[in-house]
Amino acid sequence: MARLDFKCSKSLRLAKGHQSSREGPSVTETTEQAEVRQQLLTGERAAFFAHDTTFVETTFADGESPLKHARNITVLTSSFQWKYPLWYCENVTVRDSTWFEMARAGVWYTNHMLVEDSTIEAPKNFRRCRDLTLRNVDLTHAEETLWSCTGAALENVVAKGDYFGMNCDNVTASNFRLVGNYPFDGARNVTVRDSRLISKDAFWNCENVTVEHSFISGEYLGWNSKHLTFVDCTIESLQGLCYVEDLRLVNCRLLNTTRAFEYSTVDADVHSTIGSVVNPSGGVIRAEAIGELTLDAERVDPSATRIETTR
Repeated sequence: MARLDFKCSKSLRLAKGHQSSREGPSVTETTEQAEVRQQLLTGERAAFFAHDTTFVETTFADGESPLKHARNITVLTSSFQWKYPLWYCENVTVRDSTWFEMARAGVWYTNHMLVEDSTIEAPKNFRRCRDLTLRNVDLTHAEETLWSCTGAALENVVAKGDYFGMNCDNVTASNFRLVGNYPFDGARNVTVRDSRLISKDAFWNCENVTVEHSFISGEYLGWNSKHLTFVDCTIESLQGLCYVEDLRLVNCRLLNTTRAFEYSTVDADVHSTIGSVVNPSGGVIRAEAIGELTLDAERVDPSATRIETTR
């Protein structure tokens, strides 16, 4: 690996190498990769258009957009301390690194990126990105994070903040833990497994969402969505699961859930008592018991919904 004496005003340029496959997003590797090690980089666009370069133990300090338009880069054990560090980038790997609070809006319009074993303290990260993997990542201020991204995989991610995942498409999440309201508003083609969401207004305006083996607590779950499925989940939601077209619950438990299923078409297999059900549009609801059932003939067709209880 070549060692590069780096100056803030100098672009990083090396000959292109061969393509190699690797776990996570595809990343271009070179036969001779430049290295920047233990540097303090300051000033706007400090490493603008860097490519085919590995940054090790590097601090991107004050100065906006240090790695704007970078491609085929790896960042190891480094820190981002100011705004907009990775915009318009391609083929990026970041490991064991930190985005500090002022590294806001850190990754926008970037494709084919892996972030692993890292902490992100800054809000508004990851917007309009494609082919993004976050693995073993803590997002401590995740407000307005992961917006309008396509092809995102979250593996063992912890996030705290409102409006996570808005308008995303093709998202998978496993062992995802979120504390924050309004997640995944407007998202499409989402699969969540083995996760825990403490979230009001989760999965609003969504389409094609499947949640498996997870716990969700928060009022008004899933409103105005289509093709919403929960499998082996525990759900606690005041007035949850209303205004849903094609709602499915398979082997689920509804705790302290009242005014459920209003104006929804539903196929529910619930292994608990449901506090109350109000005016579903149609389908079948199977439960151990329903505390209070309302089928108002002036609002819905009562014959369109079949109710089955075991006690």
